[in-house]
Amino acid sequence: MKSRILFSALAGLLLAGLTVLFAPASPANAHGNVTGPASRNYGCFERWGSKFQDPAMATEDPMCWQAWQANPNAMWNWNGLFRENVAGNHQGAIPDGQLCSGGRTESGRYNAMDTIGDWKATNVGNSFNVKLFDGARHGADYIRVYVSKPGFNPVTQAPKWSDLEQVSQIGNTPAAQWTQRADGVEIDVPVSAPGRSGRALVYTIWQASHSDQSYYFCSDVNFGGATTPPTTPPTTPPTTPPTTPPTTPPTTPAAGACSATYSTSSQWSGGFQGEVKVTVGSSAIKSWTVTLAYDSAPSVQQSWNSTVSASGNSLVAKNAAYNGALPAAGTTSFGYIGSGTATTPTVTCAAAV
Repeated sequence: MKSRILFSALAGLLLAGLTVLFAPASPANAHGNVTGPASRNYGCFERWGSKFQDPAMATEDPMCWQAWQANPNAMWNWNGLFRENVAGNHQGAIPDGQLCSGGRTESGRYNAMDTIGDWKATNVGNSFNVKLFDGARHGADYIRVYVSKPGFNPVTQAPKWSDLEQVSQIGNTPAAQWTQRADGVEIDVPVSAPGRSGRALVYTIWQASHSDQSYYFCSDVNFGGATTPPTTPPTTPPTTPPTTPPTTPPTTPAAGACSATYSTSSQWSGGFQGEVKVTVGSSAIKSWTVTLAYDSAPSVQQSWNSTVSASGNSLVAKNAAYNGALPAAGTTSFGYIGSGTATTPTVTCAAAV
């Protein structure tokens, strides 16, 4: 099978940061994820992104509920579950029991993906495709797909490397050879797991053709059910989430109406991902605007949880519809993909009260 699915090598394309999508010649807006069978965090985003504080989730989808409570950014940033500089030593970089969080990558953002329990499972047959979406058009040095061995139950066990059996691999495939979409590229990896039945875990490693970036995805499946078609990822955050922010107020309010802090969460040749945390002062606010002053403002390929526009040498970020009204001492965050080399801007915050 390997010889049938290997593709010939082409020139690699320049890529991007964390919300997956763009033309090969420009920095991308994101990375990617397995959308079918949906990975744990992408599935939670797909099902609950527009209603992430609906109390019904606690009983209808308890594993997603605990994940949203632990860190909403694991779902908002559904395309950023990766590690850098692993050099192919995946088992050395990721301990047993931490496979679904990529070894607690990104400062523990995705730790809830390791929680043992009854995650929603996709029904599959013994032959199915793993669909990988690549919004940054990284392409792949390789994609490896594993299925848990018979006897392993993801409802009661945390996966170890010894629980997995590799069932498929695609070799070097530049993004030009993937299926082209307006918002990125996608590829199907054929999988055959004869004789399997019941609950299992599908584990995908995507070695992106961009620096040394390795992505790790856990997808819960049920062999023997009716095959569920893969889903299509959204290109923008949901437009109708509740107005209550998904964050926990800090113990000390910010000085003034609001304050903001900037950090560079990822960078690569030609681009970077910036993230900003907004903290409210001692009184509730109705909306906020953050100004990031640069010596020379980068062009922004994409933003999430905010609307970002350029104004001279500054970037001006305004809240989304669902995270502008915040209580006293409340917090929220937003991010964006910028072109060029990351530099730290001067950050100011203004709020309407």
